[in-house]
Amino acid sequence: MERRFLVDVMLGKLATYLRMCGYDTLYANEEELEADDAIRKRAKTTGRTLLTRDQTLAAQTEGAICLTATAIEAQLSELHKQGIPIELPTTPTRCSLCNGGITQIDSNQHPNHAPDTVDHVWQCTDCDQYFWKGSHWERVQETIAAVTT
Repeated sequence: MERRFLVDVMLGKLATYLRMCGYDTLYANEEELEADDAIRKRAKTTGRTLLTRDQTLAAQTEGAICLTATAIEAQLSELHKQGIPIELPTTPTRCSLCNGGITQIDSNQHPNHAPDTVDHVWQCTDCDQYFWKGSHWERVQETIAAVTT
């Protein structure tokens, strides 16, 4: 079964990275979850591993992973050391903004703001955001490579 995550409000950037890595990741802030009880309940009812920096919340939530780092690189490294694969897929599968699924669109449907040099463009099936492998993808790839080697 695929690993699914719920990240608390302190880990928004991590949610983006995990989505780019293809993980189904809910972000507590987007889900309007603030209270610890609500976060615990959502993790349990959706079968997700809670990722948090809150030691008390982690201790009270079965299967939670408590991260100690504040920087994204160190957080990714902590997850990697916990045995969670941190790598970008060859073909993107998740929207980094809303966690929706994405599909590749035909080259004649590329948005005007996509660079002419881009061969493949994907679009979120939920929020309609467009994605392509550009400089942001390359920076994320470099960050991941640095923490997983």
